[in-house]
Amino acid sequence: MVISQQALQKVVSSEKISVPQSAIFQLPEKILQFGTGVLLRGLPEFFIDNANKKGVFNGRIIVVKSTNSGDTNAFDEQDNLYTICVKGIENGNKVEEFFLNASISRVLSAQDEWNTILGYAADENIRVVISNTTEVGLVLKEDDSILAKPPLSFPGKLLAFLHQRFLHFAGSKEHGLVIIPTELIPDNGKKLQDILNRLAGLNKLDEVFIEWMNTANHFCSSLVDRIVPGKLKPDEKKVIENQLGYEDDLMIMTEPYRLWAIEASDKKVNEILSFSVIDEGVIIAPDITVYRELKLRLLNGTHTLSCGLAVIAGFSTVKDAMQNTTFRKFVNNIMVDEITNAIISENLNHAQAVEFSKKVIDRFANPFIEHFWLNITLQYSSKMLMRNVPILQKHYEKNHSAPSLIALGFSGYILFMKPVRIEGDKIYGGTEKTPYIINDDKAIHIAKHWQEKNIDGVVKNILSDNFLWETDLTQLPGFAEAVTKNCFSILQNGVEKTMENYLGK
Repeated sequence: MVISQQALQKVVSSEKISVPQSAIFQLPEKILQFGTGVLLRGLPEFFIDNANKKGVFNGRIIVVKSTNSGDTNAFDEQDNLYTICVKGIENGNKVEEFFLNASISRVLSAQDEWNTILGYAADENIRVVISNTTEVGLVLKEDDSILAKPPLSFPGKLLAFLHQRFLHFAGSKEHGLVIIPTELIPDNGKKLQDILNRLAGLNKLDEVFIEWMNTANHFCSSLVDRIVPGKLKPDEKKVIENQLGYEDDLMIMTEPYRLWAIEASDKKVNEILSFSVIDEGVIIAPDITVYRELKLRLLNGTHTLSCGLAVIAGFSTVKDAMQNTTFRKFVNNIMVDEITNAIISENLNHAQAVEFSKKVIDRFANPFIEHFWLNITLQYSSKMLMRNVPILQKHYEKNHSAPSLIALGFSGYILFMKPVRIEGDKIYGGTEKTPYIINDDKAIHIAKHWQEKNIDGVVKNILSDNFLWETDLTQLPGFAEAVTKNCFSILQNGVEKTMENYLGK
């Protein structure tokens, strides 16, 4: 039995899963969402569905499928119902929960149903726009016309929708929208607003409309953080379907951790986004910088400082490494003892950072997610520059000696980037028996540093390379010496014993 609105009559609510009440399907459509990806289903739609089930917000979602890839058949066949499997570790305890999501009312194709989508601009109930079109989708296409059916880009489609709404409601400021992009770009709301303004100029739209767009609508930057691997493995999916009593081709998995930080200071935004009061994972604040800093430095930064060491140590996945006592202690200590002390400020206190670090440990240890270390090393050099060089610089603003564990992370990076052979444009690291491809735009550049005869020279050349770091890291007292010492130790004794020198057994 495939899940659908009719099939719900045969699905029995239980401790495993609750069945949506029929009243849910009569709720008005309040949200226009651009994108059908699993992140949107696993995070914003998760929050909205939970709020609806508790009698809060009481609105469903019109989803706009912007690309030509894939189709909407599965959504149509299942009346837009789908299961979210939440599996992982939370507060040190294993979690496995299932939610039958009924937040989507319809899925429309921008390519085939653009006029229908534009028609919703006249719907007074529509109050919110959400998007996740990937970073590539949040760009200005200068030749984009709002008269096209549909416009080429997501900003073009949104501008056409806003212009249609402006015309229908005669410029009424009461009919502005709350617009929340979730693309993984800093200040994504401001960037989207800037693109729309430039595109409005290129389309020669009236100044009165442009003023309405900027004053009647709320462009909210947001930060999303939840690992949503998406579809389950076929055998695992079958087991869950047998437990729940129905088939579901849209079933997805997420981790327990969830965060949607939305930047807004107008009380009206809070009123419109009333679903935020149901779950502490939704945060509306005038400034979300602190949440971005926690994620970038403690989650992403720790991943990047650990990945080279993990690969060299022979760990395939993050969860495998976290089962090793020494490696787990390294991950914990680098966050709590070094990164936290570097990043705390007037806006970010020690307790916040430590609490976030505990959640990172739970997320890294999730036994249900296969997160491969080699995937994390993608564009390793750029990630080290963006995520960890600022941490290092902040450390030295407060200290005069090298951070031992961060230095160890840099040693892992340098040794990981050592080429064992070059074939055309592909550079391989590791060993001849167990090679891996170094997927890094700077790999050729770094390979030249490895032509040095000794480790001391390699480390000095890489750390002093302004092209890599936009500064000379050898000027930081004791840092190059610490990194060099760790490289020698890893080559002679291995990663785990080198870590034990700092952590103890």
